[in-house]
Amino acid sequence: MSNTPKSGTKFGYELQAKDGLARRGEVTTAHGTFQTPAFMTVGTAGTVKGLTPDQLRTTGAEVVLGNTYHLMLRPTAELVDRHGGLHKFMNWPHPILTDSGGYQVMSLSGLRKITEEGVKFQSHIDGSKHNLTPERSMEIQHLLDSNITMVLDECTPYPATHEEAAHSMRRSMRWAERCRRAFKDRDGYGLFGIVQGSTYEDLRKESAEALIEIGFEGYAVGGLAVGEGQKIMFEVLDHTMPHLPEDKPRYLMGVGKPSDLVGAVARGIDMFDCVLPTRSGRNAQAFTRRGALNMRNKRHQDDHRPVDDHCKCACCTQFSRAYLRHLFVAKEMLGPILLTIHNLAYYQELMADMRDAIAAGTFEAFQEEFYKLQDGGDIPALD
Repeated sequence: MSNTPKSGTKFGYELQAKDGLARRGEVTTAHGTFQTPAFMTVGTAGTVKGLTPDQLRTTGAEVVLGNTYHLMLRPTAELVDRHGGLHKFMNWPHPILTDSGGYQVMSLSGLRKITEEGVKFQSHIDGSKHNLTPERSMEIQHLLDSNITMVLDECTPYPATHEEAAHSMRRSMRWAERCRRAFKDRDGYGLFGIVQGSTYEDLRKESAEALIEIGFEGYAVGGLAVGEGQKIMFEVLDHTMPHLPEDKPRYLMGVGKPSDLVGAVARGIDMFDCVLPTRSGRNAQAFTRRGALNMRNKRHQDDHRPVDDHCKCACCTQFSRAYLRHLFVAKEMLGPILLTIHNLAYYQELMADMRDAIAAGTFEAFQEEFYKLQDGGDIPALD
């Protein structure tokens, strides 16, 4: 497939079906479409660790996420631009979303200073000093040729007082307005605003209304999965989602576990990203229909079964649990590669199953079966 974007393609979201609050749809970009609910595989530095783009496609991935902070430092957005943008540079001709760089800068609390202008920080790589403003974030993501650009925001830590959360959120809203002005509108590309406000219902409402007043192609919910727990996260979604437009995609940033995805889709979320399936795969944790498995566990050493007999990925159709355990115990690099493929395939199959259930009007039954299997645990190996 060509990396060249399709001229005249409008960025857009089509809502195709609803079942309760759960939504099935399609997002159109200059580099193709992707179905929602969608899980966006994280390719932090322009690569999904351990996988080629062709291997990534076999998992069912339609869209990936690139990390603005890491790419701006190495190899630099300017170099990526000289090589034709991130699609060509990493040989991924499909949709790409980039975060704004804000989360990583905020998490490096000892290396940065936040002002109204933006964030001044030191590189964690070489100590060089940088100034990331809303305008510079838009410039970097434009150079990367990201199909979905995220506004620069301040990710409010948890817990935060109402006063702290309000101050942080309102600065993010002022930054969002600056991002909107700096963003270069073009066919097939969109800018997403990010709702902040910590766990406070009134602040989330205020943030959503401020972003809608500015106007964006999509809306994200940020500042969650930062230690508040699933129950509080779902409560925040319950009182945030009613304030977001029906005709625009909704993105829950940095989430999460399979049960997080199912619960958030039930509340109207369309898009997700998280390092969990890839990071877990590199550390011998496999996600399955019946919960997670530790592939280093001795009980797998003579098990002929695949990781998940329901899965059709290259790992499960070609290799046994015994072989996977051997690879991890022997510290062979093939183990993390195969388990990364499996975990991503599992996540994509989960999203596809949810899309099918929403279209069929059976999402509630899907949820019941999902949680029943997850709670049941893995079936023990036969003697």
